[in-house]
Amino acid sequence: MQEKVIEEIKQGTSLVQEQKEGNQKKLFIESYGCQMNFSDSEIVASILSEQGYNTTQNLEEADLVLVNTCSIRDKAEQTVRKRLQEYNAIKKINPTMKVGVLGCMAERLKEKFLDEEKIVDMVVGPDAYKDIPNLLKEVEEGRDAINVILSKEETYGDIQPVRLSSNGVSAFVSITRGCDNMCTFCVVPFTRGRERSREPESILQEIQDLWDKGFKEVTLLGQNVDSYLWYGGGLKKDFEKASEIQKATAVDFAQLLDRCATQFPKMRFRFSTSNPQDMHLEVIEVMAKHHNICKYIHLPVQSGSTRILKEMNRQHTREEYMTLVDNIYRIIPEISLSQDMIAGFPTETEEDHQDTLSLMEHCKYDFGFMFAYSERPGTLAARKMDDDVPEVVKKRRLNEIIDLQQKMALDRTKRFVGQVVEVLIEKDSKRSNLHWSGRNSQNTVVVFPKGNYKPGDFVNVKITDCTTATLIGEAVGYSEIMQ
Repeated sequence: MQEKVIEEIKQGTSLVQEQKEGNQKKLFIESYGCQMNFSDSEIVASILSEQGYNTTQNLEEADLVLVNTCSIRDKAEQTVRKRLQEYNAIKKINPTMKVGVLGCMAERLKEKFLDEEKIVDMVVGPDAYKDIPNLLKEVEEGRDAINVILSKEETYGDIQPVRLSSNGVSAFVSITRGCDNMCTFCVVPFTRGRERSREPESILQEIQDLWDKGFKEVTLLGQNVDSYLWYGGGLKKDFEKASEIQKATAVDFAQLLDRCATQFPKMRFRFSTSNPQDMHLEVIEVMAKHHNICKYIHLPVQSGSTRILKEMNRQHTREEYMTLVDNIYRIIPEISLSQDMIAGFPTETEEDHQDTLSLMEHCKYDFGFMFAYSERPGTLAARKMDDDVPEVVKKRRLNEIIDLQQKMALDRTKRFVGQVVEVLIEKDSKRSNLHWSGRNSQNTVVVFPKGNYKPGDFVNVKITDCTTATLIGEAVGYSEIMQ
């Protein structure tokens, strides 16, 4: 998802693209963290492809090693530091190899990186990727290179990302960068800057290019997609200073989504991440109108207690969130929802925790991403609040949240048994190469015997059984979208 969702299986995947003829140098690029980082790595590979670099999965032969980092939790940063020590061992064998740190951790630690991690030659923040060719020249001349300047304009809308380690079926397209929501627990506004949206024509052009290459599903990506707003460029917060004509011709997220689904009726669309305070019912109505917009929303809430939500600087109450969820179910009864939840935020009481559990029961989430609170340096919570919930209490509360989510997930998955669902085939099933694996509109994984189908096909599958997170069934023919 991510979404700001950290998919554990994808962490540290090194990326591979088609080799460009004539490129002599080798780039090894590895990503940690959320979908935005994986998407950014594709932009970086595209920039470096023009500089004579082809990607490699063999670290030993690399001329340049880049690690795209995450700052969302301490664990993510520790993983990257360990990885840098491993690079160091290889640098002893291959002393000309250059190492660069990209992304959120680069932004957060800046010059400290060059001092602390002696093997790092280059530190590049999320808005400075176009400067990498200049920074490499600095490095080649024996100087450390750093650019962590956050931009008001940069959206990389003019760069066609190379699709790395792709299944050729689904792809991510970034539509916004940065975030204006100063949630007290989150480091993103400091590492990715203020929010700005990408020009709609460049988004539609990138989707057209993906369609021409045979892709069948696009996830529109941003830290907060619902607040997408294009009025000719510039920061979201400066919209009020825009001219009357700019305001009249502005494009919001509901309009962008509508255009995507209308222009590419045979392509399936998802989006992530949504913020409850910016989620308008127009978006839900657009989703209800188009068959090819998936009936799934990742709607992070973080806590079920209005008091804690206020401490987190979330711009909604428990009641407002529950009303939003009720409206979503009213307009799209078959929808799936997923949550992000933090257990043990500073000052959280047992009563606050019970509020979280009762909100979960009300919202009936299909999936969830649940964490114990960990203090992130530089955030408002770290500066102003004591991390006062004991570790053992955090763990217990987290386990109660996880147990409830698993119970709900099984109930939610069972509702599909006996139904026919549309599945986009993505790849072989993990368990058996005689079965395909894909997802239905609600983002649940479906596995079924292969038959004569192939990846990229939309297939109707009759569901006969399920586990907590997977549907099992038999294909009954191609779906209508294939006609």
